[in-house]
Amino acid sequence: MSSYSYINSSAAKKNAPISCRNCPIKHCCLPLGLDQIDIEQFEGIIKQRKPLHKSEYLFRPGDPMQQVYTVRSGALKLYCLDLEGNERINDFYLPGELIGLDAIGADYYRGYAVALDTTTVCTIPLHQLEELAGRFPHIRQRLLNLLSRQIHYSHQNLSHSRENAEQRLTAFLLDLSARYGKCGRSATRFSLPMSRGEIANYLGLTGETISRLLSRYRQQGLIELQGREIQLLNLPAQTPVWLAPLAAMHCA
Repeated sequence: MSSYSYINSSAAKKNAPISCRNCPIKHCCLPLGLDQIDIEQFEGIIKQRKPLHKSEYLFRPGDPMQQVYTVRSGALKLYCLDLEGNERINDFYLPGELIGLDAIGADYYRGYAVALDTTTVCTIPLHQLEELAGRFPHIRQRLLNLLSRQIHYSHQNLSHSRENAEQRLTAFLLDLSARYGKCGRSATRFSLPMSRGEIANYLGLTGETISRLLSRYRQQGLIELQGREIQLLNLPAQTPVWLAPLAAMHCA
């Protein structure tokens, strides 16, 4: 189960009214900082889909790109297939994060977005979001920040691909810590919505390497681990200085 309990079925029906003001992730979502009148206008354009269950798809390559989504609860992974048909994970998305921004400017989505556990999302029609962004500088700035962050994050991933396995996994855990903290959750104790195999795929490592490193971290007293529940103990204090910008990046 995700560390976020999903919205009950009566509130999660397709096209159900949305209340951003009462949303548990309102402090880390797109309308953060809007006044009451502006929030009401924002609420008027968004819809909530029925919950996605584990392994169900939010979109696939070739689906028309007509909206972006905010993860309300749960988690998703975004992946593509290589020339041999193998899955290559590009990113993971947690509550409060927008998915689909990488397809802006294209007619179709370019990857597969699949739920890692029971997940709810808010649907934001792109043309209406563009209209609101033109009227509300705050939303426009937030979108620009998110797009800039995704570009920066892609560059960081490319640079870290040249680092060793331990550095890659440490950076990944610190990044999750920052993102959970941003949404008001514990930054030191959280559930990993993805499997070790999926972490390995994302980091370009093997599942055996991930398991070995996690066992080493636990033996060294850097983490506590039970199933997918992880607690970071001394990990940040033991990491190289070059990881600091990555840990803070998702808090902007």
